[in-house]
Amino acid sequence: MNAPADSKPNRWWPAAACALVGVILFQFFGNATHGYNKTDSMFWWWISQWLDPAAETEHGWLILGLSGWLLWRNLQEGRSLLASECSETRLLGDSYTSAAAAMIAGLALHAVGFAVQQTRVSIIGFLIFSWGGLRLWGGGRWSGAAAFPLGFMAFAIPLSAFDTIGFWLRMAVIDASAGLAHAAGIGVLQSGTQLVAPDGRYHYDVAAACSGVRSLTALAALSLLAGYLNFRSWWRRGALLLLCFPLVYLGNVARISSIVLAAQWGGQAWGEHAHTVMGYGVFAIVLGGVLGAAGAMQRWWPEMSEEIESEKGKEETESPAKARGAWNIAAAIVALAVGEMFFLHHLAMLPPRGATGVLLAPDEKNPAELPAFLGIEWTGRPVAVTPTEREILPPDTGFSREIYFSHRDPSQQVFLSIVLSGRDRTSIHRPELCLVGQGWTITGRGEHRFDYPSRSEASFSATLLRVQREAPALRGPTIVPQLTAYWFVCSDAVVATHWQRLVHDAWNRFTHARTDRWAYVLMQTDAADGETAALARMQAVLRETLPAFQRPLPGL
Repeated sequence: MNAPADSKPNRWWPAAACALVGVILFQFFGNATHGYNKTDSMFWWWISQWLDPAAETEHGWLILGLSGWLLWRNLQEGRSLLASECSETRLLGDSYTSAAAAMIAGLALHAVGFAVQQTRVSIIGFLIFSWGGLRLWGGGRWSGAAAFPLGFMAFAIPLSAFDTIGFWLRMAVIDASAGLAHAAGIGVLQSGTQLVAPDGRYHYDVAAACSGVRSLTALAALSLLAGYLNFRSWWRRGALLLLCFPLVYLGNVARISSIVLAAQWGGQAWGEHAHTVMGYGVFAIVLGGVLGAAGAMQRWWPEMSEEIESEKGKEETESPAKARGAWNIAAAIVALAVGEMFFLHHLAMLPPRGATGVLLAPDEKNPAELPAFLGIEWTGRPVAVTPTEREILPPDTGFSREIYFSHRDPSQQVFLSIVLSGRDRTSIHRPELCLVGQGWTITGRGEHRFDYPSRSEASFSATLLRVQREAPALRGPTIVPQLTAYWFVCSDAVVATHWQRLVHDAWNRFTHARTDRWAYVLMQTDAADGETAALARMQAVLRETLPAFQRPLPGL
């Protein structure tokens, strides 16, 4: 289906001008975070996530290919909107007006994402901008055909929120698998995320990959795709998408349970084989369940027969006045995009206007040096920053670290670390990433409130992580449990979680153009003698060190 001969040329050049200025904007002013990906390009920042196994977004290539195929398919079918949806005119109005609105919204969203240093927000802005450009060029046919494929690309955006979701999914899978093993008469022992045979014949640590979080995004995308290809109504498509979530849980319970059963019968080697095979089994369970549900809905609850509206012959012919309208929109978009480039460049060059919530060393880059002696109870020893940390973190990141030893019992130690961000928010991140990378297994989490010395009103909350790992011993590996506490500090807030920090920081960056230097404070100590004793050691160290590095909040 082609537009009239005098229509497409009139739209092509204005749309090409918008596309060119959009590419320049997102390429050279697309990314404000340079902590891990030192690039100004939103495109390369996004693609680099697909190339990095640690980002767990390698399925982005699959999403990109499927989106391209969906666009081609929709165009070949010669339709933009399905009959079950509103007509194009009622839904979107004039193509030029909606195209301009979409591109302006995309530019605005990108400006917000750049200001708060959230490239993911900029990607969403780019997708909306792209839809507006396609609507300006191809009218309803192209914008309708591209609506779902562009929205589908959102599944290729890395979402760190899945790390938190994955932890709880992981624990739920382990609990259910251990329960099924017990019901089958297998006395498997559960220790946090570990499943161990009573006689020691097999031992598994259920890693994040086995929780289903790595496959969750890809399976959700494929479930939505199945709904899109099989149904016209959005509520049916949404039902298939929601169905994949319990199926992911069931699939991973089946995977872990089969590993335990195989190991019980044939030892560790059989369990490893089951682990490999059931990696594919999870996909079979989820996709099989989704496709089975789609088939059942088509058979027992079919959609009403509706004709699909064709756009053939409906493309309006461009009059000279409408052609001028396209050029007016293109001129406005180009002017806004160029102005945004100057604004974002100015924003990136501004010196940090925020303050810090911790005291600074004389160099004003690092946090204040932690005291070496804490009364007569504790002695500290500095801990050097590793070359790897220096390499991957921005150069203006500050550090101050000590490990404290008790005079009464040198085996009792408390590690205290302060990492102070520069202007780039990626200087600090969630401690869970580092802990897992260092070989620790997170077995639980909670929250604890620490006291500020002589200032009861200045107490603050911190996140608690219960962690453990194996350590070699003469009689075989032993489990080493430890307790980790962390919190984040800026000039006007002390928050316990990564998400609270992100929200507070984004608000200050966007509404006040303030780039606070956040400090990430972490403590860690042995918990073999119990959590109460471990917390008491942390509080004892904080009693002497807090006044040396952390200010009470203003007004307290």
